Amino acid sequence: MADQYARSGDDKRPTEIPAIRWEEPPEGPVLVLLDQTRLPAEEVELVCTDAPALVEAIRSLAVRGAPLLGIAGAYGVALAAARGFDVDEAAAALAGARPTAVNLAVGVRRAHSAHEAALAKGGDVRQAAAAALAAARQLHREDAEASGRMAEHGLALLDELLPGGGHRVLTHCNTGSLVSGGEGTAFAVALAAHRTGRLRRLWVDETRPLLQGARLTAYEAARSGMAYTLLTDNAAGSLFAAGEVDAVLIGADRITADGSVANKVGSYPLAVLARYHHVPFIVVAPVTTVDLDTADGASIEVEQRSGHEVTEVTAPQVPAVGTEAGGGIPVAPLGTQAYNPAFDVTPAELVTAIVTEEGVVSPVTAEALAEVCARSHRVTAG
Repeated sequence: MADQYARSGDDKRPTEIPAIRWEEPPEGPVLVLLDQTRLPAEEVELVCTDAPALVEAIRSLAVRGAPLLGIAGAYGVALAAARGFDVDEAAAALAGARPTAVNLAVGVRRAHSAHEAALAKGGDVRQAAAAALAAARQLHREDAEASGRMAEHGLALLDELLPGGGHRVLTHCNTGSLVSGGEGTAFAVALAAHRTGRLRRLWVDETRPLLQGARLTAYEAARSGMAYTLLTDNAAGSLFAAGEVDAVLIGADRITADGSVANKVGSYPLAVLARYHHVPFIVVAPVTTVDLDTADGASIEVEQRSGHEVTEVTAPQVPAVGTEAGGGIPVAPLGTQAYNPAFDVTPAELVTAIVTEEGVVSPVTAEALAEVCARSHRVTAG
């Protein structure tokens, strides 16, 4: 089950509440999450004591974002092991909680494999649980390090494509520290530009229907002291036409072997706009987001979410965990059907570059992606 602890968010310093952390109180280990459905109104934590509570938090988007989902999945396996639950069952439930984001399954598999390996070597259940936790913590550390390297590579790419600084960057959804063990993916690049005086303006798509841009990216930008402006998703075309966008920076939930990019719905139209207006369209994601086992964009299972997210508006102050239809303010006639894919897919030919912790892939080809993945595996093995 999950409990909620409220904390004040009145000050303007960057939040000191991490998006995820493992704790071991006397009553047993827990996974503590910053509930992202309650931002920016208040900083509230969810305390998960078992895998079902974490699955619920993942499905409700209390915890979200590809890299963080991988970390959460790994910790979820460790939590099940430490508390004596069925680890295989927990791993299966966690991996299937959100089908599009490949990092979730990767994180689950990594901790699950460590658990099984410890048992195969003759370890007892306590040693196996410790191995799963060690794998989760290692993944958490690696993601934080990858975030820093992506920021460096991304900033260098911006400077190469747009010499002279004064970058005006458009972003979609949320890709900062709320989705990462570090400072994020695409947002981390913009933050690096801000810190070096090279960011003129961060344009923030509100990201309908759940407003991750308005609620979360604006929240992070404000707390980081960045110059930012919020816009409705359908105002992006006007912004491009006015010549106010120098580059688009987004994250990714899955990148297929051919370089197709699944990201928050609304990303593909930005890629089309960017191509028409000759603006670089840059994807920033760790190598763990690259799924060489999925051949192309058509092979991606795109998560379809409940229609009430479109037909109703839920204020962030209202707890969203477990909420179904009737929990928000209706904005459409009763009985209206809604089309609500969580993601769309951008083909590789519309992507200027993919920035990973191992370097920049540009042009985006299957061969270049395979090489960056192989490079990452060689580093990990070494």
